[in-house]
Amino acid sequence: MSLLTTMLEVQTGFSHMGGAIGAGLAAIGAGIGIGQIGKGAVEAIARQPEAANEIRANMILTAAFVEGVALFAVIAGLLAVLK
Repeated sequence: MSLLTTMLEVQTGFSHMGGAIGAGLAAIGAGIGIGQIGKGAVEAIARQPEAANEIRANMILTAAFVEGVALFAVIAGLLAVLK
């Protein structure tokens, strides 16, 4: 086994590791973001209970957007691992 082959294998390993780390960070970021959205919605409903339906609808829509972006990021990270 030559030195060049060994270096290419190490570089490929780091590439796979980077994609996996990116996918994990995307999932963690989405979890934190959705948690903050939920926290804000609960606080807003506690302040104005009469606006609960509007707040809830906006919360669900925003959480769906965050989840969609996170899904794309996780898929991109996993594709980097498989490449």
